[in-house]
Amino acid sequence: MKKLSLYLFSIFYGIAGVFHFIFPEVYHTVIPSYLPYPCAINYISGTLEILVAVLIWIPLPLQSRKLASQITIIMLVAFIPAHIYFIQNEGCAGSFCLPNWIGWLRLVIIHPFLIYWAYKIRTIK
Repeated sequence: MKKLSLYLFSIFYGIAGVFHFIFPEVYHTVIPSYLPYPCAINYISGTLEILVAVLIWIPLPLQSRKLASQITIIMLVAFIPAHIYFIQNEGCAGSFCLPNWIGWLRLVIIHPFLIYWAYKIRTIK
């Protein structure tokens, strides 16, 4: 079960990271307008997500998993303003809109779960 958690974590963040490069316009719309350089923020986020997906499998797994965990938690905390911005925009990212409750679900339930998951992977052997 622990290995499955690592595989899913790696796949989740690997795909999320790649999507930053395939669909950058989607991510640009959820980056708060008060932040400078949305293009750079998007590509740095995507690169970090891919790095996290790879770090999990590097030899000396406990050190690399701990680093992957720390990077992910810092990144997820840094994403909180984007979730709040999404909610403030009535659940819309550009022309893509979702019911506003989904934004709240992401911020209040899914985001804390992802932080907890990142915290837990740090010690899996």
